[in-house]
Amino acid sequence: MEICYFDSLASTHKYVCELLANKEKNPPFLVYANKQTKGIGSRGNSWQSTEGNLHVSICVHTKHLPKDLPLVSASIYAGMIIKEILNKKGSKVWLKWPNDLYLDKSKIGGVMTLKSGDLFIISIGLNLRQSPPGFGVLDIDVTAKECVDELVATWKNLPSWKNIFSKYRLEFQRSKLFVSHNEADPISLKDALLCEDGSIMLGNKKVYSLR
Repeated sequence: MEICYFDSLASTHKYVCELLANKEKNPPFLVYANKQTKGIGSRGNSWQSTEGNLHVSICVHTKHLPKDLPLVSASIYAGMIIKEILNKKGSKVWLKWPNDLYLDKSKIGGVMTLKSGDLFIISIGLNLRQSPPGFGVLDIDVTAKECVDELVATWKNLPSWKNIFSKYRLEFQRSKLFVSHNEADPISLKDALLCEDGSIMLGNKKVYSLR
């Protein structure tokens, strides 16, 4: 996988989108920046970050992903990949359904995915050094480059969705202590049931994403 590093970018996610729109690169490739000035989060929200944090976007073809992966749950899959990398280094970070990285009760990062035809852009933001008010910082000392190197190494031999989901099924119980939002309405995850494809059942409704 080709690695493209920048000292500063407005957004790694937007930059990858521009590369694809201009047909300047073919997947798989990874873009990361030491500083991101206009990062974006899920559903168009902004993601504030500072120098030294992790700002990375990976572009892959769907054929590069596990055959058993439900593409609607690519955020869960990618979130668990980075979560396991950090856990092995001693962090207690966990993945709140469906795409937020948490330390205890504080959000420290998140994952955003975008499907375009047969291509996927997977973007990860993580507070390694500093955070804006109301957010947390990773509990171990690790650099963005170390995270990137581990991501690239993992991508050479990706685990199956079955393998990842068996671990996430247990982790999901922590999400039940939280409230998420559907538009402006708060929704408790207390009674949510996790489905095999990574979606949840809320009452009789199957849901793939809440903010």
